[in-house]
Amino acid sequence: MERHHQGTGPENLTVAAQAVGVTDPRVLEAIRCTPRAAFVPDAYATRACDDAPIPIPHHQVTTQPSLLAAIIAALGLTGAEEVFEVGIGYDYQTALLARLAARVISIDIWPDLAEQTRRNLAGQGIGNVMVLTGDGTGGAPDFASFDAIVVSAACPHVPPPLAIQLRIGGRLVQPVGPGGGEDVVLYQKGPDWPAAGADRDGGKLRPAPRPVRLPMPKL
Repeated sequence: MERHHQGTGPENLTVAAQAVGVTDPRVLEAIRCTPRAAFVPDAYATRACDDAPIPIPHHQVTTQPSLLAAIIAALGLTGAEEVFEVGIGYDYQTALLARLAARVISIDIWPDLAEQTRRNLAGQGIGNVMVLTGDGTGGAPDFASFDAIVVSAACPHVPPPLAIQLRIGGRLVQPVGPGGGEDVVLYQKGPDWPAAGADRDGGKLRPAPRPVRLPMPKL
């Protein structure tokens, strides 16, 4: 299968992001300034600058960096936002979000990944992230509401608590569909969305504008 921009330097990940249409200069600069090698298992550090997923514990893999860049760019972050992240992985995405937002609340169901995230972020001097352990589909009501939400795991629809905890005008990106066949979809919460209407709406946001399916780069 095709792989994008394999090599040894961090600029490869910036070039890979540009290749899938990422133009936001803040996102590209965050990629340049964030060493992915600090956020992957030590055994895979030499592959950190490849635009490819990397295995992590619990039979998971990280998100491909170019797709991750497209997801983050779709949120349109300006630096003032409160962001909720569901599914940490090995926290490269968390580190990028932290550079682009005012505060990030991240949650993962695996305590060891949450603890590893805390260590990795501390090692890079990143202090505007709170890491929680638990089921992220319930959101984080103690910290809501959020300007943007990123969901890493595929679901058949947007979980109702996340729709409720997203502010009007906020954006949410999530893989939607069965695992292995999902689309990565961008939603925006419109002003006509009823505050208690998630259940009546099947748990989905009423998109304004319509959902945008992000391109999924080939490996």
